[in-house]
Amino acid sequence: MHSLDVARSLASTLAQQGRGIATHGAAHQPAEPLELYDMEGCPFCRLVREALTDLDLDVLTYPCPKGGDRYRPLVEKLGGKQLFPYLMDPNTGVALYESADIIDYLYREYGNRPAPTGWRLRARTAASMAASVPRAGHGLRARDAEVPEQALILYSFEGSPFARLVRERLCEMQIPYLVRQCGRDQWQDWVLPPVRNALDMEYLPTQRHRQELMARAGRVAVPYLIDPNSGEELFESERILAYLEQRYGH
Repeated sequence: MHSLDVARSLASTLAQQGRGIATHGAAHQPAEPLELYDMEGCPFCRLVREALTDLDLDVLTYPCPKGGDRYRPLVEKLGGKQLFPYLMDPNTGVALYESADIIDYLYREYGNRPAPTGWRLRARTAASMAASVPRAGHGLRARDAEVPEQALILYSFEGSPFARLVRERLCEMQIPYLVRQCGRDQWQDWVLPPVRNALDMEYLPTQRHRQELMARAGRVAVPYLIDPNSGEELFESERILAYLEQRYGH
């Protein structure tokens, strides 16, 4: 089942047409992480997450799957309606619905540049919707799970087919998590870790969280999960999913 899930997730990545993989960086980083109320399988939320990867902006994600009872009511209390995505920026006090408005804000506030013209095209939304199709509803509906005291930490980038599997499960379980963006910013990042090892290739990451991950774990591979509640740190989506079920599942 896991190999089939990976194949379907890869199909979603291909449908994204290269978005959500590379990073071009922000002009400046926020002092505190942005907060995103999000559904992993939602095409409009996906557009915002792609922009966050492109801008190399970390984000504290509060999952709001359909049927969720943890953060959906909070969004309605804060903004007046249960509509997603919903972004809150504790650095500026700005709170926004609507993916187009959020994306414009992110590029203007942290990129010091207008959002790329393509973000405003309907084709972007159509491609994002197409990326939802292979996942057949994963990352959209709530399931029972325990709530951790502290948010988990996930080294990820939006277009990773392996990280997507983990984000879907976190969303369904309504477990909050901090995304540490690991978008690719040099050609060496595109070489998969097993190929790097087979070629005995020297790999020196330049992106900030890739450097951090190399120093912390001795290699760079996404996803990488840190659970500050238990001290566990894990590579590999299959191992992470098994851990989440064992630790927080019902």
